[in-house]
Amino acid sequence: MADNNDLASRATAEVSAMAKQGMSHPSTKPVLIGAGIGAVVGAVLPFVSLPMGLVVGAGYAFWQRIKN
Repeated sequence: MADNNDLASRATAEVSAMAKQGMSHPSTKPVLIGAGIGAVVGAVLPFVSLPMGLVVGAGYAFWQRIKN
């Protein structure tokens, strides 16, 4: 359980820092790029909607930033 709590606290701290620092934060650009790639995939694939692709892409990029 300690790992989940640690992951949640890292995610909260990362989102807070991204919100405060905006585009100057090192995680903002990769997350936005992931959102863009997800949106393109969502627009191209018939079984995935654009908003769903955007959220999944951003979530995956964010996960890659905080998992270590």
